[in-house]
Amino acid sequence: MSKLYAELIRIRFLTMLAYRVNYYSGIIIYNINIGAYYFLWGAIYGGQPQLGGLSPEQMTAYVAISWMSRAFYFNNIDQEIAQDVREGKVAIEMIRPYNYLSVKAAQALGEGMFRLFFFAIPGILLVSLFIPFHFPTSLQTWGLYLTSLLLAFVINTEINLLTGVLTFFLFRNEGIMWAKRVMVDLLSGVTLPISFFPGWAQALLAFLPFQAINYYPSMIFAGAAGADKAAQVLLLQALWIFVLLVPIALLWRQAKQKLVVQGG
Repeated sequence: MSKLYAELIRIRFLTMLAYRVNYYSGIIIYNINIGAYYFLWGAIYGGQPQLGGLSPEQMTAYVAISWMSRAFYFNNIDQEIAQDVREGKVAIEMIRPYNYLSVKAAQALGEGMFRLFFFAIPGILLVSLFIPFHFPTSLQTWGLYLTSLLLAFVINTEINLLTGVLTFFLFRNEGIMWAKRVMVDLLSGVTLPISFFPGWAQALLAFLPFQAINYYPSMIFAGAAGADKAAQVLLLQALWIFVLLVPIALLWRQAKQKLVVQGG
């Protein structure tokens, strides 16, 4: 079975490779976004040594890596699930000898790996030529960041699986998927670091999984989270992975029963 999922990852990677021109243009768009945020935050800091617990140098690294991290963990498997449900393809998928949701997660990983090697890494190297920021110099920091980024991918994928499975009950849930995407970008720290949110908002977000998607890995990369804090972050991310598995399992069980009823 592991060979099956490895093959699915490879196939999705090669499929994305066939349309790599789209991602080359995407690198340019992401660099424009990073450049715009760089100059915006430069104006906001106005020479101040620190804001929201971040120095100007840390903020520069945070902005750059948060967008490039997004390139890895972002995927559209919720839309793929919704399309499979509307077109009836999911019925065929569910009688095959594998877990449908696990297949979608494997395909998302293949897409993420493509984005990492052909989008994020070239993009961050390109932006470093124009925007001054420092890469982590410690192998420990790199290891913590990459581990946190992988966990962030799993959490974001689980959220996408949840919104995708809702299609079984709502049939059309484009509005929910659009709202979910906006919420993830805003509440995960891509648009604004969580430390800049009001105190009550930070307290509320502590009970939600969104900041575990982008804010935590980016803070580790930027050097704003020490080794002890990073270890706590990884444990919290792992906890969210297990917590999100519960609603996925419950909804998936109900979704399979509903599909059988609809099919007669």
